Amino acid sequence: MTQTVAAYAATSATAPLTKTTIERRDVGPHDVAFDIKFAGICHSDIHTVRGEWGRANYPVVPGHEIAGVVTAVGAEVTRYQVGDRVGVGCFVDSCRDCENCQAGLQQYCTGAGGMRGTYNSTERDGSPTQGGYSQAIVVNENYVLRIPDSIPLDKAAPLLCAGVTLYSPLRHWKAGPGRKVAVVGLGGLGHMGVKLAAAMGAEVTVLSQSLKKMEDGLRLGASHYYATSDPDTFTKLAGSFDLILNTVSANLNLGAYLNLLKVDGTLVELGMPEHAMEVPPFPLAGMRRSLSGSMIGGIPETQEMLDFCAEHDVTPEIEVIDASYVNEAYERVLASDVRYRFVIDTATI
Repeated sequence: MTQTVAAYAATSATAPLTKTTIERRDVGPHDVAFDIKFAGICHSDIHTVRGEWGRANYPVVPGHEIAGVVTAVGAEVTRYQVGDRVGVGCFVDSCRDCENCQAGLQQYCTGAGGMRGTYNSTERDGSPTQGGYSQAIVVNENYVLRIPDSIPLDKAAPLLCAGVTLYSPLRHWKAGPGRKVAVVGLGGLGHMGVKLAAAMGAEVTVLSQSLKKMEDGLRLGASHYYATSDPDTFTKLAGSFDLILNTVSANLNLGAYLNLLKVDGTLVELGMPEHAMEVPPFPLAGMRRSLSGSMIGGIPETQEMLDFCAEHDVTPEIEVIDASYVNEAYERVLASDVRYRFVIDTATI
């Protein structure tokens, strides 16, 4: 029997999000149903509902940073039970059979249907997926994460996207003691990069347009903070970093940032700018540098990230809001007027 739940949805690229109702499927043998307690607001939500990454399948309920409490489990579910604290991130299914899925890299699924996004995608039966700006959700047990008891649910929500988006490249490119990591931008993604890289033991530098968030950056774990609007920054820091994580969605002067890397250093794109970037070959070739990208994380790595955050007391800086404030929150995200992640209290839906 399906469940009708209240939600906030976008009906077009230009209309504000409005309150509506959606249907959640009956709990199948391998499903976990849970009441959503908190849902983070990600810049990806805004890109999607405003049609900036292609036309969305309206109406769409955004939200892929979801934390809540289990209310029911399918007959064959063994790993979760009613009352467990759980979360769901950016996807709710994948093919499960391809090489990447088998390796726990479901975000890079190459099989039939591919990675099925938590919203603006389709379930196996063809019905649309709808996200976390809602009261409840039903998800296959293989795509549900366990939230450690020491992480409050409101702070857990942004870890399911922002947290793992930074954790995955830091782990992949071996951030740790003796490694110098630069984080470009101190926003929802960037502030998690600073906290996580510092917790891993790396020496962290923030590269931001101005110094207005310098006090925050140093408090969050950075050892150094530079303004990229100052041309001297690029002279002083030339050849300094093993790893640069670009968390902003603006188009950077890639040549200038590549020149900040050491031999064999890597610049990783995380912010997903809307327009194509020009890659100059000489800064790459001159020091055997690499330009790469990274997308969220697979289920095993996301669970690893949650456990790491619990162990090292790493949580995002958040502002909890009522659901009715979501449209104002979107405008504030676009104006970089949030420190550092909005989280919707879904009880207010």
